[in-house]
Amino acid sequence: MPKPKILIQIDGDAHASVFDAVVAVDAGVDHLLQYSAVDVSRVRELIHGAIFTRGVPDLRSTAIFIGGTDVTAGEALLQEVRRSFFGPMRVSVLFDANGANTTAVAAVLVARRHVDLAGAAATVLAGTGPVGQRAARLLARGGAQVRVASRRLDRACTTCEQIKQSVENANVIPCATSTYDETAEAIAGCDILVAAGAAGIELVSAELWHQHVRAKVAIDLNAVPPVGLRVVDPRDAAAEHNGTVCYGAIGVGGLKMKIHKAAVRSLFEAHDRLLDAEEIYAIGCTLESE
Repeated sequence: MPKPKILIQIDGDAHASVFDAVVAVDAGVDHLLQYSAVDVSRVRELIHGAIFTRGVPDLRSTAIFIGGTDVTAGEALLQEVRRSFFGPMRVSVLFDANGANTTAVAAVLVARRHVDLAGAAATVLAGTGPVGQRAARLLARGGAQVRVASRRLDRACTTCEQIKQSVENANVIPCATSTYDETAEAIAGCDILVAAGAAGIELVSAELWHQHVRAKVAIDLNAVPPVGLRVVDPRDAAAEHNGTVCYGAIGVGGLKMKIHKAAVRSLFEAHDRLLDAEEIYAIGCTLESE
């Protein structure tokens, strides 16, 4: 008889995410164990508690979710989790700190509904942030030419180099967007426009949009006013604005939630899965084809 499904939520924040907990329950987890304010020094004891309490055949019924609002801190936790495994003593892990992976995956899948990624020109505004980096990487992996835009050109250059190291033949171009003219140049002529900025930060004004945006699809991942793309409503889901098919954060949110739940469920299909952006993207592709 299968063991109950236990998800161990490791969160660097003072309080473990209620959002992630609710998603886990809705995804069918039998027991959720939450650990908050976790730093790297605490990871090994938590992981050893997870892997030594069940025999190897039953380890598929235990899994780890790494969350928290600080994606960089979450990545450090992920690396320590991986170092704590050895041989067959390991369980599946889902990394989605601050929803960065599932959000980026949802954005790219939505774009793919309207534009063939291979050969497309894409611009990712705030492309050096956690969501932007992942969206840019996935777009590049799909064969798009990606402009990685940031207010600081040096940060855009660093992100492009990181993408090139992980994606063979990645076609990525760093762009600065600290001025009106720079932003206009970054968004001009793109087929796909993704705004991945922080909450409440406008990236493209109405004037910039009407003068320079000719994209086939535009996706704004910020729902907090002012939104990133001024003309896009957070509830837009394939709404057309000036000939561009548009999605707002809420319009993308349904797919993001569907992907998140499917990723949690897939953890319990094996005991050695590591779900980062690319693996979550593969899950999302399967959902889109159903």
